[in-house]
Amino acid sequence: MSSNTTIERELLTKPGDTILETIEFLRMSQAELAERIGKTPAKVNDLISGKAPISINTAMQLEKVLGIDMQFWLNREMHYREKLARIEQEELLEKSIDWLKEQPIRELQKFGYLKTRTVGTKMVEECLQFYGVASPVQWENVYVNNYTHTSFRKSSAHKTLLGSMAAWLRIGELKLLKQQLPEFRKDRFKDALSEIRTLVESQPEDFPIRLQKLCEQAGVALVYSHSLPKAPISGAARWVGGNPLIQITDRYKTNDHFWFTFFHEAGHILLHGKKDIFIEELEGIENDQDKEQEANNFARDWLLPDSFLEEIENGRIDEKIVRRIARNYATHPAIVIGRLQNLDKIPHSFGASLKIKINLDYFIEH
Repeated sequence: MSSNTTIERELLTKPGDTILETIEFLRMSQAELAERIGKTPAKVNDLISGKAPISINTAMQLEKVLGIDMQFWLNREMHYREKLARIEQEELLEKSIDWLKEQPIRELQKFGYLKTRTVGTKMVEECLQFYGVASPVQWENVYVNNYTHTSFRKSSAHKTLLGSMAAWLRIGELKLLKQQLPEFRKDRFKDALSEIRTLVESQPEDFPIRLQKLCEQAGVALVYSHSLPKAPISGAARWVGGNPLIQITDRYKTNDHFWFTFFHEAGHILLHGKKDIFIEELEGIENDQDKEQEANNFARDWLLPDSFLEEIENGRIDEKIVRRIARNYATHPAIVIGRLQNLDKIPHSFGASLKIKINLDYFIEH
């Protein structure tokens, strides 16, 4: 506790002090006051010590007995409680300064979520406002306990990772709030996926915006955000405020990774429950492995089903064969390359020229 808050607390006078001064002036004991206003001596003692607030009813009783207007007592009580709350809030912020060590402060400043530059109570307050929570206790309940297992949370080595994960999740929520979403319709989302498949094949430059709009029309929020250094997440799927939220990062820079991540998260939305939360590729997050496999299968079947392997004769693979498979399955050659690499049919050095580099910076910032 700083010297300033200590002094403020010491100088703060309770309404009970005024009650005590007044009854002393009137040569009235606390027991007599209790009898005159119809309360027990213990209740009067609570009023004088500040444990119990002065209610409207009590203020009316004090007006009759002590001859001081009820509005005086109500104003005295309100000003005392307000000042006390501000002192307690400042003390809480002071105790929470160490919590800032868990937060990705530099990144939050860089992306414009934190304006304060100096570590202190003002930065703590701004950080709490960013998360929309009252204290680090609520922050942990909302953004950490719901996502990670106990042993992971208790490890001091993972503190900064958890802070980065929480910040990343919150950024997704704030971006969702900027969208005007209709009610989610599963059938509309399935129809949208068919249109989205044409974006996969043609890979237009404005595909991130067109993809967002198609999702939005079905009631699905799709947001792009930076992958924070200490939380290398590729994507996540969850429900926020009655709508599904798919959040994708700029961690991978090629179109095959991007589209697999998107369809994987779309699979979670369509196949799994509203209470399920899936955060991909983050140590300590225990996603349901059966559901992860279902989402993998969903993405695979939408992008390029296993039957494409029948078109590979004698195990021979070259770029011409890759392009032919892509045409036959109305997909992009990068998707074929990605699937073959995932199946260990070709080295990761093969087919790099067929992949398209993805840069989401513009779409993240707008």
